[in-house]
Amino acid sequence: MIKYIPVSLVLIFCFVFGGIMFKSMTPLKCQTLQQDDNIFVLTGDARRIPYALKKLDSLRYGNLYIIGAGALTAIPNHTHVNIEATSKSTYQNALAIKKIVNDNNLNRIVIVTTEDHMNRALYLLRETLPDTDIIACPASLTGMPTPARVKRWTIEYIKYIVTLLGIKES
Repeated sequence: MIKYIPVSLVLIFCFVFGGIMFKSMTPLKCQTLQQDDNIFVLTGDARRIPYALKKLDSLRYGNLYIIGAGALTAIPNHTHVNIEATSKSTYQNALAIKKIVNDNNLNRIVIVTTEDHMNRALYLLRETLPDTDIIACPASLTGMPTPARVKRWTIEYIKYIVTLLGIKES
């Protein structure tokens, strides 16, 4: 006879299994870039902008867009760098990127954010820009202590779930 399984145990199992799936579906390496790619880096973590600048330096004709609050404090002395400093959330970042994409008739963009943030950023961008080819280029969290990394992944996983439920400003 099968005994009753408590709902809380089922929910915990689903949360843990979902977290494993969330982590496993995250792109961990930058996809191949084209020489004229437009790179959009989302502010929020100190390792993102330097990583994006390295990627820009490998391109012959590319542009870099630094998107989000905090961008003005990280203005690099570099040609082909554009700043959008008013958006304050990942959803607002997606809307700002949509405006730039539409204004410049871009059909392919590269997104740089940290690996823990990439799934939610891609989800919001693909929903906002369904006809645009979006290339993932995650900045690694290597060198971060394991407890801090686990905490960041857990927070992003919860935000991802909330976003899937339709609350975009999370």
